[in-house]
Amino acid sequence: MSEPHPHPLYGKHAATLDRALTAIRERAYWSAFNESPSPRVHGEDAAPRGKAAFEAYLDANFSLDQPGTTGWVGGEKSPFGVPLDVRYPRPDVDALLGAATAAMPAWRDAGPQTRAGVCLEILTRLSENVFELAHAVQFTSGQAFVMAFQAGGAHALDRALEALAYAYAEMTRIPASARWEKPAGKGEPLRMDKTWHVVPRGVGLVIGCNTFPTWNSYPGLFASLVTGNAVVVKPHPGAVLPLAVTVKYAREVLAEAGFDPNLVTLAAEAPSEGLASVLALRPEVRIVDFTGSTEYGDWLEANARQAAVYTEKAGVNTVVVDSTDDFAGMCNNIAFSLVLYSGQMCTTPQNILVPREGIATEGGHKSFDEVAEGIGAAVGKLTGDPARGVELTGAIVNEGVLERLERARGLGKVVLDSRAVVHPTFGDAVVRTPLILALDADGEQAYGNEWFGPISFLVSTDSTEHSLEVFRRTVGRRGALTAAVYSRDDKVLDDVERAALDVGVHLSANLTGGVFVNQSAAFSDFHGSGANAAANAALTDGAYVASRFRIVQSRRHS
Repeated sequence: MSEPHPHPLYGKHAATLDRALTAIRERAYWSAFNESPSPRVHGEDAAPRGKAAFEAYLDANFSLDQPGTTGWVGGEKSPFGVPLDVRYPRPDVDALLGAATAAMPAWRDAGPQTRAGVCLEILTRLSENVFELAHAVQFTSGQAFVMAFQAGGAHALDRALEALAYAYAEMTRIPASARWEKPAGKGEPLRMDKTWHVVPRGVGLVIGCNTFPTWNSYPGLFASLVTGNAVVVKPHPGAVLPLAVTVKYAREVLAEAGFDPNLVTLAAEAPSEGLASVLALRPEVRIVDFTGSTEYGDWLEANARQAAVYTEKAGVNTVVVDSTDDFAGMCNNIAFSLVLYSGQMCTTPQNILVPREGIATEGGHKSFDEVAEGIGAAVGKLTGDPARGVELTGAIVNEGVLERLERARGLGKVVLDSRAVVHPTFGDAVVRTPLILALDADGEQAYGNEWFGPISFLVSTDSTEHSLEVFRRTVGRRGALTAAVYSRDDKVLDDVERAALDVGVHLSANLTGGVFVNQSAAFSDFHGSGANAAANAALTDGAYVASRFRIVQSRRHS
């Protein structure tokens, strides 16, 4: 659909929107936001300006001028040991939801083109302040700076634009109006003018996570906003600042464009206050986006019955090792995936299935122990130099990961022990290297569940066929977001691909270079499939956006 007089912001960003629409059809490489933090890209003053903006938030009240503020709340603790002490508006739920609901009619009536233009302007404003955003992500999530800049900034913005493009395509699938004529035999035909309106479902609730506060939140936020819904953003209490910054710039752009800034609001809380559950059950909330634990995701799906609920939960990401033509490349690639952000990515491999009799390689047969040693040595090389290693590992996001790491140590034979590392820049940072354990396939009670953090299992199986049985059973039961296979045999590759289709998980084969199983590219790779227990939706496809609005028709005789 199109409106007769879209907002000037639509014209400003129409070319970007058209390119994004092409990208989701072609699914080749394209990125709207540059992932390099180089001053040659952003200018010499961008980095210091962003750092200064971040530092200005510390030990202060983060004012958003929202309705219903009843006080201030905080409590974020940086994994890098940097004092934050940012205080956020504590919301009155009735006032916040009332203001969000009241803002929606004018936003609905503005039409898809205007909403798309305004949302693209928000993304542009965030991109202009990406260093500020990256520092906020880094010091709340524990990501190293480059990763925070890329995943928390540029890639998150790309995922937002991808969701926006899918939503725009769905909203404009049918015309805004049409003349309907039905021949009547003798006499004049029946004539009616029909109009179709995109009507939002209601208030959207985005429940953020501690590890990737922007990357995981932006798709749902912008998919709901562009389809006409107001959005309440409820950050994880440990990572509020990145989403508070996001809400700040969204409200700024909405007001400048002539819309009610209460279309986007922040709902901050102290740890364990349960605000997400209160909001999720409110009748005004008709859309919920959540990333986090299986237990809470299941609770939302079972109890937020008035809403369309989109969840990304936990799974057992698995690598099937059969053989390889590049043993060193395989070990290095797997090791990098285990080291990156200390295994705190929802896509990091956990279970590496290897036949106990070993595998064929370009350099001859390698025993199970040699495979274990190869991967362990590659991890050790990546983490051996603290100054270089911490730029990959980042810091441990919260105490729960440390507790899990200690509990896991007794589950199998230690191939590579986790060790504490002193960060050369942030002396109080909590840094741990990956723990790799070896155990037999009959230890499924341990490896068959997710152990979030720098914990992985090398599982010895009877054969590759047995590995596939384990893969089907564990992923079929617990779900997974990623899977990988290494083999020189096309039949094995085909068999694993069929198994991946059966359990609904995305598969990567023979990764030995600069592509890693736990990284996905917007506009090309889907994140999650919605086809297994790890997630009930995919980022991003038509199903992810289409239920965020409804088409309501009106008709009149011509």
